[in-house]
Amino acid sequence: MKQTEYIYLTPMPVRIWHWLNAFGIVTLIITGINIRFPDILNIFGTYKAAIRLHNTAGVVVSISYTLWLIYYLFIAGTLAKLYIPTFNDIKTGIIRQVFFYFFQYFKGGPNPHHGTPDNKFNPMQKAAYLVIMLVLLPLVIFSGALLMYVAPLREVILVVGGIKTLVGAHFLIACCFCAFLFVHIYLATLGHTPLAYFKPMWDGWEKVEHAHADPHGDSHGTVHDEASDRNRVAGSPATMKTV
Repeated sequence: MKQTEYIYLTPMPVRIWHWLNAFGIVTLIITGINIRFPDILNIFGTYKAAIRLHNTAGVVVSISYTLWLIYYLFIAGTLAKLYIPTFNDIKTGIIRQVFFYFFQYFKGGPNPHHGTPDNKFNPMQKAAYLVIMLVLLPLVIFSGALLMYVAPLREVILVVGGIKTLVGAHFLIACCFCAFLFVHIYLATLGHTPLAYFKPMWDGWEKVEHAHADPHGDSHGTVHDEASDRNRVAGSPATMKTV
């Protein structure tokens, strides 16, 4: 007999930031392609319109990132815990998670990581998000800001290698974000159902299941048993519900 529990995995401020940032990044990618290759893609009427929308989306993403950083540093206080891999993550966790995604998942094997409010991301996600959120996103914001204000920031641009170097670096970082977006969406479909990992980003709750002994004394576990038992002991009414 299975009992279904729901863990409140993603608070509302994080969900709002996630979708705001997602729409901003997609807008930046599309307008960026239009700006870089206007003869191939031109869907915004004029070149200047694409630049204006690109800059506006850049400002929105910059503000959103600042709020995200403030939230995780000073309000939640969990930036390091959630986004920086531990020694065990680096030593074995990343390899184990990669093996799951590329091999075990297709054989129906269990996910080695079970998300909790204090440990939402698996080792592979931690490593990726560390690079994306704490390295590449600040760099793309910085380079984008320089490109928005070329004249007043001319001296800074010369220090970083000149306008051509800056444009090239901005474009290469943008390509990394574009690649990450496709991989991110694909991996998000690898839950126990294709939409299982999308649901917590809408309402905050992630579904987990664990088994109880049946009348004959047999217990039929699921891949979520260990995580459910751990969270049932440590969880509070504010973060757990059972149906």
